[in-house]
Amino acid sequence: MAKMVAEGQKASPFSLATDDGGKVSFADFAGKPVVVYFYPKDDTSGCTAEALDFSAATAKFKKLGISVVGVSKDTVAAHAKFRAKHKLKVTLASDPDGTVIDSYGAWIEKSMYGRKYMGIDRSTFLIDSKGKIARIWRKVRVSGHVEEVLAAAKDL
Repeated sequence: MAKMVAEGQKASPFSLATDDGGKVSFADFAGKPVVVYFYPKDDTSGCTAEALDFSAATAKFKKLGISVVGVSKDTVAAHAKFRAKHKLKVTLASDPDGTVIDSYGAWIEKSMYGRKYMGIDRSTFLIDSKGKIARIWRKVRVSGHVEEVLAAAKDL
């Protein structure tokens, strides 16, 4: 059962390995807003489109003082290949055991062709400078999503 996470509550802390050999941690953003988005799989069509859209908007987010972090269960090596292949500008973090994904309620039961399975809900969290979740987008449709997140970020 997915954990219930609501707007206005404190965001779950995290510390994850990144594709550049480093780590990204919730503490890195103390006093600064951040966008954390969860996606199912590197180099699939929807996930690539979403990563490219966030990458294209990186300068706009930076201007607002906001970092963008993409999280999936893929390995750091897979993330590095994904970044290099598509020249991505967002930080990609690996959560192989799904602890952080689950703590944001993004590990959900899905269904395809009548078969039920657990997977990552494409979801985005806008976290304000106080560490509280300002906005949540669930079951994200990629087209136009980044513009929506950017508009909400301007209201912070």
